[in-house]
Amino acid sequence: MIRNWDDAYNNSNYIENAAAFPQKLTDAATAFREQLGAKNRAKLDIPYGRTEREKYDLFLPEGTPKGLMVFVHGGYWRSFDKSSWSHLANGAIKQGWAACLPSYTLAPDARIATITKQIGAAIDHAAGEINGPIHISGHSAGGHLAARMICDGSPLSSPTLDRIGHVMPISGLHDLRPLRHTEMNQVLNIDAAEAQSESAALLVPARPGNKPAQVTCWVGADERPEFIRQSDLLANIWTGLGANIQSIHAPDKHHFTVIDDLTDPESDMTCCLLAGIIENGD
Repeated sequence: MIRNWDDAYNNSNYIENAAAFPQKLTDAATAFREQLGAKNRAKLDIPYGRTEREKYDLFLPEGTPKGLMVFVHGGYWRSFDKSSWSHLANGAIKQGWAACLPSYTLAPDARIATITKQIGAAIDHAAGEINGPIHISGHSAGGHLAARMICDGSPLSSPTLDRIGHVMPISGLHDLRPLRHTEMNQVLNIDAAEAQSESAALLVPARPGNKPAQVTCWVGADERPEFIRQSDLLANIWTGLGANIQSIHAPDKHHFTVIDDLTDPESDMTCCLLAGIIENGD
C-alpha cells in the first residue's frame, strides 16, 4: 500500500545527478534548433491560440514529410516549455517526418482540462500545415496529454482524429486521482470531477477512422513503481475496451533517460512510434 504519494511521484530523489538533467536537455535542444534553423527547416513559435504560451515549433525533414510526429513535454503540467525538448524531434526528422512540439499554459494559470484543449488545438493547427498520418507522443504529464488525444470525446477535430495512426505515451499519468493526495495538487487543483474527466484510464478509447486506437505505453524499467503501474494500468483497461495497445518496459531507463532514444532514427522507440503496432482486428 502506498502511504506517501509525494514520494511515489518523486523522480529526482531516486536519480543520480538529477539536477543536471534540465540544463543538458536545454543545451541539446538549443543546438538542434540552431542546426535545423541554419537549414531553413525550423519554424519557431507558430501561434495556435491567443495566449503567450499557445505556440509550437515545427521541424521539417528533407523533402516532403511522410507525416506529422507530435511530442508533448512533461513537467507535471506546471513547468518547462517546448524549448527544452527540440532535439527529441531528430529521430522522426531523420525518418522523413515533420515534428511538432507545442507549449501550453502551465498550472496554476490553467487547469488540466484547459491544457488538454490547448494541445488539441495545437495538433489541429499543425495538421493543417502537414499532410499524412499523425503520430503522437509525450512524456510524463505530456504522456497524459498524448493519451487524452485518443480518448472518446477527444478535443481534436474529427478530420484530425481520423489521421491519428499511433499514440505513444511515455511514462504517462493516466489516472489522476492519486495526484490529489500530493503537495503538487496545491498548484494543480485537481478535484474529483476533473480527475474523472481527465484520466485516460477512466475513459473509453476513440476509434480514429473507425478503427481500434493504436497505442503503445512506453516506460523505463528503472522508473518509480508508480509510473510503471500507470502505464500498465492503461494498457490493461484499454485492452478490454477495444484498443490495440501494448506496454513496453525499456531496460536500464529511468524517468529522465527514457526519452533519449527519440533522438535516434534507428532506435526501437522511434521505429515503434512511427510504424505503430500490428492491429489485432476491429
